Amino acid sequence: MAVTTSPENPIPVRVVSQHIGAWVHRLGAVWVEGQITQLSRRPGSRVAFMVLRDPSAKVSLQLTCPADLVTGSSPPLTEGARVVVHGRPSWYFERGTLSLAVDDIRPVGIGALLARIDELRRLLSAEGLFAPELKRRLPFVPSAVGLVCGRASAAEHDVLENARRRAPGIAFRVENVPVQGPAAVPEIVAALQRLDADPTVDVIILTRGGGSVEDLLPFSDEALVRAVAACTTPVVSAIGHETDTPLLDLVADVRASTPTDAAKRVVPDVLDERRRVTEARHRLGQRVDSLVEHERTRIQNLRSHPGMSRPADAAIAPRRLDLAQDRREMTRSLDTWVSRERLRLEHARAQVTTLSPAATLARGYAVVQHLDGRIVRTPSDATVGDRLRVRIAEGEIAAVVAEPDA
Repeated sequence: MAVTTSPENPIPVRVVSQHIGAWVHRLGAVWVEGQITQLSRRPGSRVAFMVLRDPSAKVSLQLTCPADLVTGSSPPLTEGARVVVHGRPSWYFERGTLSLAVDDIRPVGIGALLARIDELRRLLSAEGLFAPELKRRLPFVPSAVGLVCGRASAAEHDVLENARRRAPGIAFRVENVPVQGPAAVPEIVAALQRLDADPTVDVIILTRGGGSVEDLLPFSDEALVRAVAACTTPVVSAIGHETDTPLLDLVADVRASTPTDAAKRVVPDVLDERRRVTEARHRLGQRVDSLVEHERTRIQNLRSHPGMSRPADAAIAPRRLDLAQDRREMTRSLDTWVSRERLRLEHARAQVTTLSPAATLARGYAVVQHLDGRIVRTPSDATVGDRLRVRIAEGEIAAVVAEPDA
């Protein structure tokens, strides 16, 4: 229950401890998985003491259990073993410390560990952490290489020695960390994050030698796998031997079979690259020489062609003949067109003349009109005394309508 306090009304330490103990006891019995880091049993004591640590974080918990649970365990409990324990949280009132009173301890077997790793692999694969499109290319010549490995380990020696043989000028930033045991995952993750934050590091190698399944468990830990997936720097995994496949191999950008293979993949061989450059230059020189010789031959052939040796005869003369022929053809075509159009015009003129009223007048006919232009077609169209205009072929005649003779 809540306690009201103030500077003027504090509560004693024992009351705080009592309240904490009451809340702890409410948790009840729980099953907990972890790794044993300390195991002690005092001679003659019926109680054994252990420290259970989370393999993925710097978190540990004190355990107390009957000594018979430790001595009767099969296989025997040892420091570093993975176990599942059943117990109830206990608050030690006088000292103000928390522990777990354990009544059952079950070692986690290899089969169970492998099954859990396989289940984690399926979950992370479903999230897309192992997708091929997320893999990044390694730099051709890195300015600096980050190396995460055990202190003074054979893996460190193999990587550095092979890298220096291939390219002595490549710089390395080495982070020595535990590569097995309870402290491995937090230390590896921290080293990885430091190298990833270094702008001079172009690629990171995580490596260790071979070992048992338990020894390689840190490299299948979910926290480490997610840390590698979050890196912006390409990561190379070189864990154990060829047959070892921790989850780190699946999330890394490149998987190397051994530490030596990792050095070869990350650091180019200077002598080999120089040989390749020399061969490429030689092939390029041969190609240039061949191209020059081909063009020289082509130029010689062009120079010996008549069009180049006697351009007036070979080029101008045929064109002059072609031009004269074209002019004759054009003149003939133009004359034909003019004649055809003249005939067509004469034919049209004849048709117009035939249809013209002037032709009719020329045959002796006349057109009689009133002065206002009305045409006289019948006798009734004019009366005695009307002034008329008579159009004939050669002009006009003025007339007056008179009375007809009796």
